[in-house]
Amino acid sequence: MMNLYSLLHVILSIIGFGFLVFIHELGHYWVARKKGMKVEAFSIGFGKAIYSWTRDGVKWQISWLPFGGYVKIAGMQKEGNLEPHEIPDGFFGKSPWERMQVAFAGPFVNIVFALIIFSAIWAMGGREKNYSEFTHRIGWVDPTSTLYQNGVRPGDVIERYDGRDFHGFKDLMMSSAMADKEINIQGYKVDAMTGNRTPFNYTLPTYPNSQYKEKLKTIGISAPAHYLIFQGTLPQGSALTGSGLEAGDRIVWAEGDPVFSMFQLNALINEQTVFLTVKRGSEIFQTKIPRVHVDDLKMTNLEMGEISDWQHETGIKGRIQDLAFVPYTFSSNGTVESRLDFIDEADQIKAFKKCQRCGFFNPLQEGDQILAVDGQKVQNSYQLLEQLQTRRSLLIVERGLDTAHAVSKAQAESEIENFGPNLQAIISSIGTNSPVRSSGNLILIGPVTPKPSIDFVGPQLAEAKKNIEAMKDKSQRDAALTQLNQRERQAMLGLPLVDREIIHNPNPIRQFGDVLSDTWRTLSGLFTGSLSPKFVSGPVGIVNIIQQSWVHGVKEALFWFGLISLNLGIMNLLPIPVLDGGHIVFALWEMIFRKPIKAKVMERMIIPFVGLLIIFFLFATYHDISRLFSKFF
Repeated sequence: MMNLYSLLHVILSIIGFGFLVFIHELGHYWVARKKGMKVEAFSIGFGKAIYSWTRDGVKWQISWLPFGGYVKIAGMQKEGNLEPHEIPDGFFGKSPWERMQVAFAGPFVNIVFALIIFSAIWAMGGREKNYSEFTHRIGWVDPTSTLYQNGVRPGDVIERYDGRDFHGFKDLMMSSAMADKEINIQGYKVDAMTGNRTPFNYTLPTYPNSQYKEKLKTIGISAPAHYLIFQGTLPQGSALTGSGLEAGDRIVWAEGDPVFSMFQLNALINEQTVFLTVKRGSEIFQTKIPRVHVDDLKMTNLEMGEISDWQHETGIKGRIQDLAFVPYTFSSNGTVESRLDFIDEADQIKAFKKCQRCGFFNPLQEGDQILAVDGQKVQNSYQLLEQLQTRRSLLIVERGLDTAHAVSKAQAESEIENFGPNLQAIISSIGTNSPVRSSGNLILIGPVTPKPSIDFVGPQLAEAKKNIEAMKDKSQRDAALTQLNQRERQAMLGLPLVDREIIHNPNPIRQFGDVLSDTWRTLSGLFTGSLSPKFVSGPVGIVNIIQQSWVHGVKEALFWFGLISLNLGIMNLLPIPVLDGGHIVFALWEMIFRKPIKAKVMERMIIPFVGLLIIFFLFATYHDISRLFSKFF
């Protein structure tokens, strides 16, 4: 059934694109007839005609290649010994001003049609879009980036990026494709627990973004913030089965951090850290410290012997060197005696840095007593060792959020950071004698034990491995297998999540201006060389975009029709001889110098650009098809 729907959407997309070409050519046709020009043919599509008929002396036809069209006006080419301007009722036989009107009519119709479409969308209340598309809030920062080292984290907000006001993730992608050696970013860091904001302003070097096969640049921002809303159905074997999670719950906190994206959530549940509840004197607090293997730590024989005794007491199987532990020594009742060093000092620095980014990181001191591990209470050191062997996750969700209706962006922004004291009330009680499972609209879920990713995506991983092993290049094959093995070892919760829908409804002039601005940036990037032509969609890509937009509703499809119509109009006004803008330039030349351009001169100017246009068409089509096939491999 889905295949039939997809086919229907493709057909509708091709028809829609053909309609945009039709109204463009109809503009040329109508004005040409008004100016007394003889129209010989009107074609939708290129190549051999599938169907044709004649009316009022004009041959109308639908051709087999639907990505384009033309109106053939008498006198646009040399006929016999006559120059084009000598042909009666021909295009070049009319005044330059009349020819300019005919050339401009096609793009003008597309531009007006785009404005009508944007007005219709606005009148219908706008489009329902994902919050992540328009938020200024960051969802994930590459931990290896300079931006991360400067303290920018998920939940922080961007105000300006690459020297421009920031409007959403689309700006980030555009800048990534056109990035120079350095990018300036301005915004503010947000303390999600207190709401305090601290401005930042950094100019940072760019580097290749490993998330994409394309050569995009980044300064470390990998994703925008998302709402993480549970859809309501857990897959078989999910780690959260029986946890009390309910449909509509939103993940707001995990493993010590407010959560703003799936990238961040996946990273948190795969961190080699442990969430501890600690008693220091009369104070009880929570902290995160590194979870490592015994083999990573410098230990005396006596210290190893104590861990061996605890292992025997709990019946834990396996080599002592492979046991999970923390870099401290403990007395029998779980009280810290001293800190242990790592065998590799670099590993020690890296491990503690991961914990330091947590807002309540507090390194253990001599005399601290461990009360709980990942929310599980412990009374002595062998129970501590036992609990450290299993990686568990704690989650806090928001319940009662109305996700059935789209809201304004302003409301969504206020909701996503509205944690308040309720969050602190739950966190500060984890692992104590008086745990708070709920406060306000926040609920504690867990602890739950994440499962290997192979439990959920085993068939896909097996298929991927088969494709990798078929690679001929050994270095590429080895690199791909390494990445696949890392993915197999990743832990997952098995938790399907969706984003919050917001109402995006700028006025028609704003929509028109935004599209126009993006088109100008794209064209500028192409002509200056800062944007690779392979990022530009050709006809196949355009149809694919429209086809995908149909899935999200009529208004989304209408927006893309409007956007493509506006782009079609603007592109045709470029002063390139083969386009409408070229004809306008020819007419202006004749108006200024008071004599027509000879047919041979025009041919010498037009033919090379026709060749370039065909090459660009084939180039864009190749990359469109490559992008489509890359989704399946």
